[in-house]
Amino acid sequence: MSSAQIKPGDVRTREQLKELFGGSLQGGIIPSRTTDNVLIFSDHSSGKNYGYQDGWLAEEDETGPIFEYTGQGVEGDQTLKGNNGSVLNHAADGRTLRVFICVGFVKGNSGPKLHRYVGEFKVDEGEPFVRRRALDQNHDMRWVYVFRLRPVAEAEQLPEDFISAAIDDATETVPAVPVSTDPYFMVQPAEATSGQATKPEKNSKKQVTRKASDAVEVTRREAELSDRFLAFLQGEGHSVDRFKIRVKGLTSTFWTDLYDATDNVLYELKGSSSRNAVRMAIGQLLDYRRHIPPKDAQLVVLLPERPVDDLGELIESAGMKMVYEDDDKFVGYPAA
Repeated sequence: MSSAQIKPGDVRTREQLKELFGGSLQGGIIPSRTTDNVLIFSDHSSGKNYGYQDGWLAEEDETGPIFEYTGQGVEGDQTLKGNNGSVLNHAADGRTLRVFICVGFVKGNSGPKLHRYVGEFKVDEGEPFVRRRALDQNHDMRWVYVFRLRPVAEAEQLPEDFISAAIDDATETVPAVPVSTDPYFMVQPAEATSGQATKPEKNSKKQVTRKASDAVEVTRREAELSDRFLAFLQGEGHSVDRFKIRVKGLTSTFWTDLYDATDNVLYELKGSSSRNAVRMAIGQLLDYRRHIPPKDAQLVVLLPERPVDDLGELIESAGMKMVYEDDDKFVGYPAA
Protein backbone atom coordinates (compact mmCIF):
# COMPACT_ATOMS: atom_id res chain seq x y z
CA MET A 1 0.00 0.00 0.00
CA SER A 2 1.09 3.61 -0.54
CA SER A 3 0.05 7.01 0.77
CA ALA A 4 -1.65 7.60 -2.58
CA GLN A 5 -4.31 5.15 -1.39
CA ILE A 6 -5.57 7.50 1.30
CA LYS A 7 -7.06 10.95 0.90
CA PRO A 8 -8.58 13.52 3.30
CA GLY A 9 -11.92 12.24 4.59
CA ASP A 10 -11.01 8.55 4.38
CA VAL A 11 -11.63 6.53 7.55
CA ARG A 12 -9.28 3.76 8.74
CA THR A 13 -8.52 1.74 11.86
CA ARG A 14 -5.10 1.98 13.53
CA GLU A 15 -4.30 -1.50 12.23
CA GLN A 16 -4.97 -0.38 8.67
CA LEU A 17 -2.92 2.77 9.15
CA LYS A 18 -0.04 0.71 10.52
CA GLU A 19 -0.06 -1.36 7.34
CA LEU A 20 0.00 1.84 5.31
CA PHE A 21 2.49 3.98 7.25
CA GLY A 22 4.01 1.77 9.94
CA GLY A 23 4.19 2.98 13.53
CA SER A 24 2.45 1.87 16.70
CA LEU A 25 -1.16 1.09 17.58
CA GLN A 26 -1.01 3.23 20.74
CA GLY A 27 -0.26 6.88 21.45
CA GLY A 28 -1.16 10.28 20.06
CA ILE A 29 2.12 11.02 18.22
CA ILE A 30 3.62 8.12 16.27
CA PRO A 31 6.99 8.54 14.50
CA SER A 32 7.17 5.63 12.06
CA ARG A 33 10.34 3.54 11.91
CA THR A 34 9.52 2.13 8.47
CA THR A 35 8.29 5.20 6.55
CA ASP A 36 9.12 8.91 6.55
CA ASN A 37 5.97 9.88 8.43
CA VAL A 38 4.88 11.14 11.84
CA LEU A 39 1.26 10.22 12.53
CA ILE A 40 -0.75 12.54 14.77
CA PHE A 41 -3.99 11.28 16.34
CA SER A 42 -6.54 13.65 17.85
CA ASP A 43 -9.68 12.82 19.86
CA HIS A 44 -12.07 15.69 20.52
CA SER A 45 -13.42 14.01 23.67
CA SER A 46 -10.11 13.27 25.43
CA GLY A 47 -8.68 16.81 25.37
CA LYS A 48 -11.70 18.19 27.23
CA ASN A 49 -10.64 16.18 30.29
CA TYR A 50 -7.56 18.41 30.52
CA GLY A 51 -9.18 21.72 29.60
CA TYR A 52 -8.01 22.06 25.99
CA GLN A 53 -9.32 21.36 22.51
CA ASP A 54 -7.44 20.43 19.33
CA GLY A 55 -8.65 21.50 15.93
CA TRP A 56 -8.85 24.26 13.35
CA LEU A 57 -8.81 27.91 14.32
CA ALA A 58 -11.61 29.86 12.66
CA GLU A 59 -9.26 32.84 12.25
CA GLU A 60 -6.85 32.46 9.35
CA ASP A 61 -3.82 34.71 9.01
CA GLU A 62 -1.94 35.90 5.94
CA THR A 63 -0.37 32.44 5.57
CA GLY A 64 -3.64 30.51 5.72
CA PRO A 65 -5.44 28.10 8.09
CA ILE A 66 -3.99 26.72 11.33
CA PHE A 67 -4.68 23.40 13.07
CA GLU A 68 -3.75 23.44 16.76
CA TYR A 69 -2.55 20.20 18.31
CA THR A 70 -1.56 19.81 21.96
CA GLY A 71 1.63 17.82 22.53
CA GLN A 72 2.10 14.47 24.23
CA GLY A 73 2.40 14.05 28.00
CA VAL A 74 -0.45 13.81 30.51
CA GLU A 75 1.40 14.51 33.75
CA GLY A 76 3.67 17.43 34.66
CA ASP A 77 5.13 19.99 32.25
CA GLN A 78 5.44 18.78 28.68
CA THR A 79 8.84 18.94 26.98
CA LEU A 80 10.07 19.09 23.39
CA LYS A 81 11.95 15.82 23.68
CA GLY A 82 10.78 12.45 22.39
CA ASN A 83 7.65 12.34 20.27
CA ASN A 84 6.97 16.06 20.69
CA GLY A 85 10.42 16.66 19.26
CA SER A 86 9.57 14.49 16.28
CA VAL A 87 6.74 16.90 15.44
CA LEU A 88 8.84 20.02 15.90
CA ASN A 89 11.79 18.66 13.90
CA HIS A 90 9.85 16.76 11.24
CA ALA A 91 11.07 18.94 8.34
CA ALA A 92 14.74 18.66 9.34
CA ASP A 93 14.25 14.89 9.72
CA GLY A 94 12.65 14.62 6.27
CA ARG A 95 9.32 13.41 7.69
CA THR A 96 5.71 14.20 6.76
CA LEU A 97 3.11 15.03 9.41
CA ARG A 98 -0.25 13.33 8.90
CA VAL A 99 -3.22 14.22 11.10
CA PHE A 100 -6.10 11.89 11.99
CA ILE A 101 -9.21 12.47 14.13
CA CYS A 102 -11.08 9.75 16.02
CA VAL A 103 -14.66 9.42 14.72
CA GLY A 104 -15.99 6.37 16.62
CA PHE A 105 -15.66 2.60 16.70
CA VAL A 106 -16.00 -0.21 14.20
CA LYS A 107 -18.79 -1.94 16.15
CA GLY A 108 -20.66 0.25 18.59
CA ASN A 109 -18.40 0.91 21.57
CA SER A 110 -16.58 -2.41 21.56
CA GLY A 111 -14.63 -2.55 18.31
CA PRO A 112 -11.41 -0.79 17.27
CA LYS A 113 -11.45 2.98 16.97
CA LEU A 114 -11.96 4.60 13.58
CA HIS A 115 -9.84 7.59 12.52
CA ARG A 116 -10.61 10.08 9.76
CA TYR A 117 -7.65 11.37 7.74
CA VAL A 118 -7.47 15.19 7.83
CA GLY A 119 -4.44 15.66 5.62
CA GLU A 120 -0.71 16.38 5.39
CA PHE A 121 0.75 19.20 7.51
CA LYS A 122 3.93 20.99 8.55
CA VAL A 123 4.69 23.06 11.65
CA ASP A 124 4.40 26.78 11.10
CA GLU A 125 7.86 28.17 10.32
CA GLY A 126 7.33 31.52 12.03
CA GLU A 127 5.68 30.24 15.23
CA PRO A 128 5.92 26.43 15.47
CA PHE A 129 4.17 26.26 18.85
CA VAL A 130 2.77 28.22 21.75
CA ARG A 131 3.00 27.32 25.43
CA ARG A 132 -0.16 27.30 27.53
CA ARG A 133 -1.29 26.38 31.01
CA ALA A 134 -3.55 23.32 31.28
CA LEU A 135 -4.49 20.60 33.74
CA ASP A 136 -2.69 17.26 33.84
CA GLN A 137 -4.22 13.90 34.75
CA ASN A 138 -3.82 14.73 38.45
CA HIS A 139 -5.68 18.03 37.91
CA ASP A 140 -2.49 20.00 38.60
CA MET A 141 -1.68 23.01 36.41
CA ARG A 142 1.27 22.53 34.08
CA TRP A 143 2.76 23.82 30.81
CA VAL A 144 1.75 22.19 27.54
CA TYR A 145 3.01 22.72 24.00
CA VAL A 146 0.39 23.51 21.37
CA PHE A 147 1.77 22.95 17.87
CA ARG A 148 0.57 25.26 15.09
CA LEU A 149 0.18 23.05 12.03
CA ARG A 150 -0.22 24.29 8.46
CA PRO A 151 -1.75 22.12 5.70
CA VAL A 152 0.67 21.60 2.82
CA ALA A 153 -1.82 19.94 0.47
CA GLU A 154 -5.55 19.26 0.38
CA ALA A 155 -6.97 19.01 3.91
CA GLU A 156 -10.48 18.41 5.18
CA GLN A 157 -12.12 21.06 7.35
CA LEU A 158 -15.37 19.89 8.91
CA PRO A 159 -17.45 22.06 11.29
CA GLU A 160 -16.95 19.63 14.18
CA ASP A 161 -13.17 19.92 13.83
CA PHE A 162 -13.08 23.65 14.61
CA ILE A 163 -12.15 24.82 18.11
CA SER A 164 -15.13 26.29 19.92
CA ALA A 165 -15.39 30.07 19.79
CA ALA A 166 -15.57 32.05 23.02
CA ILE A 167 -19.16 32.85 24.00
CA ASP A 168 -18.20 36.06 25.79
CA ASP A 169 -15.10 38.13 26.40
CA ALA A 170 -13.22 36.55 29.28
CA THR A 171 -9.96 37.50 30.96
CA GLU A 172 -8.44 35.25 33.60
CA THR A 173 -5.55 36.15 35.90
CA VAL A 174 -3.00 33.38 36.47
CA PRO A 175 0.24 33.42 38.49
CA ALA A 176 3.40 34.00 36.51
CA VAL A 177 5.74 31.02 36.65
CA PRO A 178 9.08 30.27 34.94
CA VAL A 179 8.68 29.20 31.31
CA SER A 180 12.16 28.11 30.17
CA THR A 181 12.34 24.96 32.30
CA ASP A 182 12.20 22.65 29.28
CA PRO A 183 15.67 21.10 28.80
CA TYR A 184 15.18 21.57 25.05
CA PHE A 185 15.70 25.30 25.56
CA MET A 186 18.88 24.76 27.56
CA VAL A 187 20.89 22.83 24.95
CA GLN A 188 19.77 22.83 21.34
CA PRO A 189 19.95 19.36 19.72
CA ALA A 190 22.05 19.19 16.59
CA GLU A 191 19.17 17.98 14.42
CA ALA A 192 17.26 21.20 15.11
CA THR A 193 19.81 23.35 13.27
CA SER A 194 19.29 21.92 9.80
CA GLY A 195 18.41 24.31 6.97
CA GLN A 196 15.23 24.18 4.93
CA ALA A 197 14.77 25.85 1.55
CA THR A 198 11.66 28.00 1.12
CA LYS A 199 10.20 29.84 -1.83
CA PRO A 200 11.95 33.18 -2.47
CA GLU A 201 10.02 36.40 -2.03
CA LYS A 202 8.72 38.16 -5.12
CA ASN A 203 11.18 40.47 -6.91
CA SER A 204 14.10 38.63 -5.32
CA LYS A 205 16.63 36.64 -7.30
CA LYS A 206 18.20 35.12 -4.21
CA GLN A 207 17.18 31.77 -2.81
CA VAL A 208 15.87 32.12 0.74
CA THR A 209 16.89 29.52 3.29
CA ARG A 210 15.32 29.44 6.73
CA LYS A 211 16.80 27.47 9.58
CA ALA A 212 14.29 25.23 11.28
CA SER A 213 15.66 26.34 14.64
CA ASP A 214 15.35 30.11 14.08
CA ALA A 215 11.88 30.49 15.60
CA VAL A 216 12.77 28.15 18.48
CA GLU A 217 15.92 30.16 19.23
CA VAL A 218 13.94 33.41 19.46
CA THR A 219 11.40 31.67 21.71
CA ARG A 220 14.22 30.38 23.91
CA ARG A 221 15.74 33.85 24.28
CA GLU A 222 12.35 35.33 25.13
CA ALA A 223 11.63 32.58 27.67
CA GLU A 224 14.98 33.05 29.39
CA LEU A 225 14.52 36.84 29.49
CA SER A 226 11.07 36.31 31.00
CA ASP A 227 12.44 34.05 33.71
CA ARG A 228 15.25 36.47 34.62
CA PHE A 229 12.90 39.43 34.83
CA LEU A 230 10.29 37.42 36.76
CA ALA A 231 12.94 36.44 39.30
CA PHE A 232 14.06 40.08 39.50
CA LEU A 233 10.53 41.38 40.14
CA GLN A 234 9.81 38.72 42.73
CA GLY A 235 13.13 39.53 44.37
CA GLU A 236 11.87 43.11 44.66
CA GLY A 237 8.84 41.75 46.52
CA HIS A 238 6.41 42.33 43.64
CA SER A 239 3.35 40.23 42.83
CA VAL A 240 3.53 39.09 39.19
CA ASP A 241 0.76 37.57 37.06
CA ARG A 242 -0.25 36.94 33.46
CA PHE A 243 -3.60 37.36 31.70
CA LYS A 244 -5.34 34.69 29.65
CA ILE A 245 -7.73 36.32 27.16
CA ARG A 246 -10.59 34.83 25.14
CA VAL A 247 -12.45 37.21 22.82
CA LYS A 248 -16.13 36.71 22.05
CA GLY A 249 -16.66 34.97 18.73
CA LEU A 250 -13.00 33.99 18.29
CA THR A 251 -11.33 30.61 18.72
CA SER A 252 -7.81 31.87 19.46
CA THR A 253 -6.50 32.16 23.02
CA PHE A 254 -4.22 35.06 23.88
CA TRP A 255 -1.70 35.19 26.73
CA THR A 256 -0.03 38.38 27.88
CA ASP A 257 3.52 38.40 29.13
CA LEU A 258 4.30 39.55 32.67
CA TYR A 259 1.95 41.83 34.61
CA ASP A 260 3.49 43.52 37.66
CA ALA A 261 0.40 43.81 39.89
CA THR A 262 2.35 45.75 42.52
CA ASP A 263 3.23 48.62 40.15
CA ASN A 264 0.32 48.07 37.69
CA VAL A 265 2.64 47.54 34.72
CA LEU A 266 2.03 45.21 31.76
CA TYR A 267 5.23 44.06 30.04
CA GLU A 268 5.51 42.66 26.54
CA LEU A 269 8.79 40.74 26.11
CA LYS A 270 10.72 40.07 22.94
CA GLY A 271 13.72 37.85 22.29
CA SER A 272 15.09 40.41 19.83
CA SER A 273 15.46 44.20 19.82
CA SER A 274 14.83 44.42 16.09
CA ARG A 275 12.39 46.85 14.48
CA ASN A 276 9.90 44.09 13.68
CA ALA A 277 10.02 42.87 17.28
CA VAL A 278 9.42 46.36 18.69
CA ARG A 279 6.58 47.04 16.26
CA MET A 280 4.93 43.75 17.20
CA ALA A 281 5.31 44.46 20.93
CA ILE A 282 3.61 47.85 20.58
CA GLY A 283 0.70 46.35 18.66
CA GLN A 284 0.27 43.51 21.15
CA LEU A 285 0.23 45.87 24.14
CA LEU A 286 -2.41 48.08 22.52
CA ASP A 287 -4.51 45.00 21.78
CA TYR A 288 -4.17 43.52 25.28
CA ARG A 289 -5.00 46.81 27.02
CA ARG A 290 -8.53 46.67 25.60
CA HIS A 291 -9.22 43.38 27.40
CA ILE A 292 -7.34 43.39 30.71
CA PRO A 293 -9.10 44.65 33.87
CA PRO A 294 -6.59 47.40 34.84
CA LYS A 295 -7.37 49.86 32.03
CA ASP A 296 -4.83 52.32 33.41
CA ALA A 297 -1.88 49.88 33.39
CA GLN A 298 1.45 51.32 32.25
CA LEU A 299 2.52 49.56 29.03
CA VAL A 300 6.19 48.62 28.76
CA VAL A 301 8.27 46.91 26.07
CA LEU A 302 10.98 44.68 27.61
CA LEU A 303 13.95 43.90 25.34
CA PRO A 304 17.13 41.79 25.69
CA GLU A 305 19.39 44.72 24.79
CA ARG A 306 19.18 48.44 24.05
CA PRO A 307 17.62 49.05 20.61
CA VAL A 308 18.64 51.85 18.25
CA ASP A 309 17.56 55.32 19.39
CA ASP A 310 14.84 55.57 16.74
CA LEU A 311 13.03 52.55 18.19
CA GLY A 312 13.21 54.00 21.67
CA GLU A 313 11.55 57.14 20.27
CA LEU A 314 8.91 54.96 18.56
CA ILE A 315 8.02 53.31 21.88
CA GLU A 316 7.82 56.70 23.60
CA SER A 317 5.64 58.14 20.81
CA ALA A 318 3.15 55.30 21.40
CA GLY A 319 2.78 56.41 25.03
CA MET A 320 4.75 53.42 26.31
CA LYS A 321 8.01 52.93 28.14
CA MET A 322 11.01 50.71 27.52
CA VAL A 323 13.09 48.48 29.77
CA TYR A 324 16.10 46.59 28.45
CA GLU A 325 18.67 44.24 29.94
CA ASP A 326 22.27 45.37 30.32
CA ASP A 327 24.49 42.77 31.97
CA ASP A 328 22.83 42.13 35.34
CA LYS A 329 20.69 45.31 35.31
CA PHE A 330 17.33 46.21 33.82
CA VAL A 331 17.71 49.74 32.50
CA GLY A 332 14.51 51.79 32.67
CA TYR A 333 13.13 49.98 35.71
CA PRO A 334 11.01 50.97 37.55
CA ALA A 335 8.80 52.00 34.65
CA ALA A 336 5.77 52.98 36.74
